Amino acid sequence: QVQLVESGGGLVQAGDSLRLSCAASGRTFRIYATAWFRQAPGKEREFVAGISWTGGSTHYSDSVKGRFTVSKPNIKNTMYLQMNNLRTEETAVWCYAADGDSSSWSLRQTRDYDDWGQGTQLNVCS
Repeated sequence: QVQLVESGGGLVQAGDSLRLSCAASGRTFRIYATAWFRQAPGKEREFVAGISWTGGSTHYSDSVKGRFTVSKPNIKNTMYLQMNNLRTEETAVWCYAADGDSSSWSLRQTRDYDDWGQGTQLNVCS
C-alpha cells in the first residue's frame, strides 16, 4: 500500500511559475516508475512528466518540455514538479501516480499505474 499526497496548487496568472509537491508514504520501496498527470475540465487525464523513483531518469510530454522540471531530491518520499510559464489550458487537477511492478520507468499511460494521489487543483487565469 502506497499513499500519495499532492500539494502546491492554487490560482495563478498565465506566465506565472509554481511548484507542485508530492509526499509518498507506506511501502514506497516497491515503487519503480512515477509520473505527474493532469485532468482538465471535460478532458481525459493526460501524462505530463515522469521520473524514476531513484530520481535518475526523467521524461516529459512535448507540451511541457523545456518549461517544466520534475525532480526527486529526497529519494525516499518526496518529488516535485517545477512549472514555468503556465498556460490557461493547464488549468486542471494535477495528480501523481506510482507503479511498482512495471518493467520500465518511462510509462505514460494511465493504466500503467496502480497507485494515485487525489490531486491538487491548479487554476491558470489569463
